[in-house]
This record gives sequence, structure tokens and C-alpha cells, in this order.
Amino acid sequence: MSNGILIVDDASFMRMMIKDILTKNGFNVAGEAENGVKAVEKYKELHPELVIMDITMPEMDGIQAVREIKKINNDAKIIMCSAMGQQAMVIEAIQAGAKDFIVKPFQADRVVEAVKKVLS
Repeated sequence: MSNGILIVDDASFMRMMIKDILTKNGFNVAGEAENGVKAVEKYKELHPELVIMDITMPEMDGIQAVREIKKINNDAKIIMCSAMGQQAMVIEAIQAGAKDFIVKPFQADRVVEAVKKVLS
């Protein structure tokens, strides 16, 4: 049984957009969080099979949250989201343990492709 996907973004419309793309493509969304602190709490609670995480958020950014989640589960699968022009942050996120990244504004097929790749 899949535990679904945790969506983390401080913008609710972004979470809604990702959730919409995922559910339309048959993926189960386990939960949502609006910052890195909540993401770590939700990760412990839900044990999702995948986390889609924004980089820039209040309280705790996505890169720090990746590091925290990796301490809980070194095999955690995380895809980072970033706006255009955040290449340095994306590299840092990958070094922290993220498996892939998608760029905003999201293209549905790219989101689905990244999710399938990371989950396979």
C-alpha cells in the first residue's frame, strides 16, 4: 500500500496545483505542509513514499527540511521545486539528498515524469 505523496510549499495555490496534477495522474496525496518545520512533522506522522518540497519557505527552508528528513529516513525520496534561476540552491538540495527537481511554473508532464522516475 502506497503511503502517498507529501506536498510542501508555502503557497497554497502551488500545493493545490501540484495536488491537482498528481491526483489527475492517479497518485495519492498523503498530506500537505506549508513550511519545512511542518514538513518534518508531517513526514514523521505520514511516512510518505515521496515528498515534493519547495526550496524557499518561512521558518525552515526546503534544503534544511531535506536534511532533517534524511536524518529520520536516509532513503527518503524527495523532489525539490524551485523558481527559475535558483540553480545554486537546486545543487545544494541535491547534495542534501533530494532525488530530482522541478521548476516553477510547473509543467504537468514534467511533474509526473519526475515522480515516476523517483518512485521507480
